[in-house]
Amino acid sequence: MARSAKMVERVKNLMNKPKNIRNIGIVAHIDHGKTTLSDNLLAGAGMISMELAGTQLFMDFYELEQVRGITINAANVSMVHEVEGEEFLINLIDTPGHVDFGGDVTRALRAVDGAIVVVDAVEGTMPQTETVLRQALKENVRPVLFINKVDRLINELKVEKEEMQLRLAKVIDNVNKLIKGMHEEKYKAGWRVDAADGSVAFGSALYNWAISVPSMKRTGIGFNEVYEYCKSGNMKELAEKSPLYITVLDMVVKHLPDPLVAQKDRIGVIWHGDLESEVGRAMLNVDPDGPVAFMVTDISIDPHAGEVATGRLFSGTLERGMELKISGMPKPNRIQQVGIFMGAERVEVERIPAGNIAAVTGLKDAIVGSTVSSVEMEPFESIKHISEPVMTIAVEAKQMKDLPKLIEVLRQISKEDPTVRVEINEETGEHLISGMGELHLEIITYRIEHDKNIPITTSPPIVVYRETVTTKAGPVEGKSPNRHNRFYITVEPLPQEVIDLLKSDEISMRMPELERREKLMAAGLDKEDARNVVGISGGNLFTDLTKGVQYLGETMELILEGFEEAMTRGPLAEERCEGIHAKLVDVKLHEDSVHRGPAQVIPAVRQALYAAILSANPTLIEPMQEVFINTPQAMMGSATRVIQGRRGQILDISSEGDLTMIKAKAPVAELFGFAGDIRSATEGRALWSTEFAGFERVPQNLVPEIIRAIRQRKGLKPEPPKASDYLPR
Repeated sequence: MARSAKMVERVKNLMNKPKNIRNIGIVAHIDHGKTTLSDNLLAGAGMISMELAGTQLFMDFYELEQVRGITINAANVSMVHEVEGEEFLINLIDTPGHVDFGGDVTRALRAVDGAIVVVDAVEGTMPQTETVLRQALKENVRPVLFINKVDRLINELKVEKEEMQLRLAKVIDNVNKLIKGMHEEKYKAGWRVDAADGSVAFGSALYNWAISVPSMKRTGIGFNEVYEYCKSGNMKELAEKSPLYITVLDMVVKHLPDPLVAQKDRIGVIWHGDLESEVGRAMLNVDPDGPVAFMVTDISIDPHAGEVATGRLFSGTLERGMELKISGMPKPNRIQQVGIFMGAERVEVERIPAGNIAAVTGLKDAIVGSTVSSVEMEPFESIKHISEPVMTIAVEAKQMKDLPKLIEVLRQISKEDPTVRVEINEETGEHLISGMGELHLEIITYRIEHDKNIPITTSPPIVVYRETVTTKAGPVEGKSPNRHNRFYITVEPLPQEVIDLLKSDEISMRMPELERREKLMAAGLDKEDARNVVGISGGNLFTDLTKGVQYLGETMELILEGFEEAMTRGPLAEERCEGIHAKLVDVKLHEDSVHRGPAQVIPAVRQALYAAILSANPTLIEPMQEVFINTPQAMMGSATRVIQGRRGQILDISSEGDLTMIKAKAPVAELFGFAGDIRSATEGRALWSTEFAGFERVPQNLVPEIIRAIRQRKGLKPEPPKASDYLPR
């Protein structure tokens, strides 16, 4: 890539002018054309040749992305665009569209202030469009709309001019409906997309042209001209007269906010500290002279420089040699280099001021989501991922000598991608990797084998189940091994609204007690229970209902450790628990602290919890996915049979023209090999996608068989224990 020193100088000059900066992401459903659009924008900025734009897929520089033809990693680039003689710095992040990589989208949205939502003119708004839009609005990121592949409407579907405009208007209406449904106050405050004011553009990223109402006034090219050019196949001339990059980047500069406007709106949403403090005011005002407040949204490996932490700088200025604190870490880290990304290349610069996206080396203790600062500050809100790991594979090194290297690589992977859960079992040599789906896990194992050169064997994918209770049980007594301490615990199911709150991270033990209590009560928890919550573990709560027990304060930490252990490995099959509300109702403690140490308290609490869970009609819940299938009407019967044969439920069927849209729900466990079946059932003519739909109870007749299979896989006795096995003798 010809990246002149002149371009770098222009970028550096603009970094100091927050009014002229736009931090944006490109988000969309898979295959709607995000990366092709990024290519065009880069070509317009002079970074790649116009001839290659749309086919080079410059932002997909990871080898597997080119092989698969999909975006896997979010990629960053900084470029300069001129509007009416004034230069603007555009920091762009191209994100993946496949549901398995939704975590990358969520993280990218924390770093940006605006998003170009790309929608395919033929397919319209799809499930993943809805998901990414919801993620953007949750982070207070403002959207504009680019309707791509307009040429397909004209040349493939052969629609007339009037029909074309009706279809495009319908896409705009659908997007506005989504915005209104998700965030009504933002919608009322003008966050709708509107062709008349120029916040919608229409075009073809593959053929490098686009139009919008403002561009029509400038070039004289409107829908009639587009229709004629597409009909006659003269796309080249159309691209010369109305180039995509000018239309889209003009829209970005005019409609998406600069950091000065955006941070005033976003900081209160993504940071819960005191806005009147020094660091709070510095972030609201994008102050380059204030304390450093930097949030890491991505970690990648540079073979020469080591770990590169990319993220958004909300206040202060980053320079080489600075010592910065990392949230949750005891020692500060020293910055070695600061730079910006221009696609695959990282360009070093001397300093980066607030309001920019920066790439930093030397922050070895940082993980994705870390808050990095020059002063003690409240960390940013943790990044909330919409779905969670639902599938697991076991990985082993083929040769024992590679074991230490494999453990190192697995630790690195979980640092780079928080949506991956890695469990390292050094005793058995079996390491479990949990991911969002089959493709996600395939990519991770490819990286271990090809990027890190470690030969591994992998097990077939295993579904992640959870254990829960269906009724109330207890109080159950747990006795410590020395018989000097007794704990009385009850368990009961949590209301679904409370589980959703816990899993979305909207409730934490870090937040003010009053705010936590009000949110829990609004979700249906009893006032007394909400006031006495002392611990949270995943989707489970621990409440202390005892009154005036001596020494309880100093023992509570150990009690919570016992609770955490029981919730991480439930009694049925050592799977995680979810939806359990454990209550401590009475305690008898030995007065001498020597007799109530960890070896006494933790097992007693764990045994009491296990006995209570096993007495409360325990069962398993399994991950579900919504499945969306677009198929020709003639194939509808075959497609629905494939779903129903996999314990699936049809939720909705609608049709448009000769296409039928099926919306269904099926367990993840039944969806292995679904791609091949749906292709053969519909002769390869169905388009389909899936989306995580939470956990639901496993049908009762299947539970014993599944428990037995999981226990055998884990090397446990096939039959689960009974409550009496844990009760004191």
